[in-house]
Amino acid sequence: MSEKLWGGRFSESTDALVEKFNASIDVDKRLYNADIQGSIAHLKMMANEGIVTDEEADTLVKGLETVRGKIDRNEVEFTDTLEDIHMHVEDALGKVSGKVARKLHTGRSRNDQIALDVRIYLKEETLTIIKMLKDFQAALVTLASAHKKTVMPGYTHLQRAQPVLFAHHLLAYYEMFKRDIQRFEDSLKRVDVMPLGTAALAGTTFPVNRQFTCDTLGFARVSENSIDSVSDRDFTMEFISHASICMIHLSRLSEELILWSSSEFSFITISDAFTTGSSIMPQKKNPDVAELVRGKTGRVVGNLVAILTTMKSLPMAYNKDMQEDKEPLFDTVDTLKICTEVYTRMFANIEVHTETMRNACKQGFLNATDFADYLVNRGMPFREAHAVAGKAVAFAISQDLALEELSLEQMRSFSDLIEDEIFDFISLDQMISRRISYGGTGYENVAAAVDAAKKELNL
Repeated sequence: MSEKLWGGRFSESTDALVEKFNASIDVDKRLYNADIQGSIAHLKMMANEGIVTDEEADTLVKGLETVRGKIDRNEVEFTDTLEDIHMHVEDALGKVSGKVARKLHTGRSRNDQIALDVRIYLKEETLTIIKMLKDFQAALVTLASAHKKTVMPGYTHLQRAQPVLFAHHLLAYYEMFKRDIQRFEDSLKRVDVMPLGTAALAGTTFPVNRQFTCDTLGFARVSENSIDSVSDRDFTMEFISHASICMIHLSRLSEELILWSSSEFSFITISDAFTTGSSIMPQKKNPDVAELVRGKTGRVVGNLVAILTTMKSLPMAYNKDMQEDKEPLFDTVDTLKICTEVYTRMFANIEVHTETMRNACKQGFLNATDFADYLVNRGMPFREAHAVAGKAVAFAISQDLALEELSLEQMRSFSDLIEDEIFDFISLDQMISRRISYGGTGYENVAAAVDAAKKELNL
């Protein structure tokens, strides 16, 4: 005869391999605190509605607090025989509180129980991640504030394009992570839904007060449909989707840090505390942290594919397939958190080589567009000015000169609109200063953007 909590209709014991295959405790044991929170709220509701007595509820609530302490202290043995965290908590409660523990599961199923546990967990983790992302934004803004006048080449197609301020470049990532925060904040609305009391799929015959449970747990609202309540994993898919986008932003930043710290660029030096060496080449200093963040992006995107594929063909309502939702979720949470934290620390220790960045702006004809703009300001149509500037660049290349190194006579050979003031017009600082369009890289714009970001973050 099976001794499982669900074993009444079974005449044979579960095969040991099936127990191992079926169990999720190795993964879902981290939900014990959420599981106990939900159970305490459920007991308070049942006492309020007269489903259990106040004395029974008090006994079981105290027992659950004792169980929480035991798990905190690693005094509860986890075993495949008990399958999941719900059965472990209930079993441990029975050992503490006796037979009255068997009343705990009245009016609920593991289906609505796990839906609740994951929502409690994800609410807390989402709020933590939002705070961590804001801390990382603060690190970006702090570095940007120190480099409001540091000029660097801006790139398109990884080719030098136009000069920009380093602070402006950093603030581009500030905006990316602001959108990530907004996505996580918005998704909280769909996480913050209380499913308990919908039982297996059809609701329960017991007079549960779901709004009481909702208020006790601090959820925003109660789920509307019992079938959807136990089968919905949209909130998990949405979270991992947002996390994937956030990791892609971190990965793009990683790629630039790797390039900038190479000897070919030498724009920055990453602290020794956030780099590693080579086992064979003594001179090496490798940007392993940045490379790992870039690499871990793949596993988070893989987690998104995994959860989407798991859910794509499931009929209503709960299916055992859905047990596979927690591993990608937990891994995504852990990965995003450690990547964000390590970058927050790393950015406080990045050395910026301002002169190297500035000198890099003097190569690659970054002032060609401004050469054309000068002619436009003198009345030439832009398409014609673009062609003239292109010819000037080609000539400068043939002479192994920069545009600003051409003589006025050489420049005038391409257009008699050119006067001596062109040399000031295409100078590096003037090119930055004139980028005054809203959101552009002009000095005043960037200083204002840094101040606005500090205000947003209360720095």
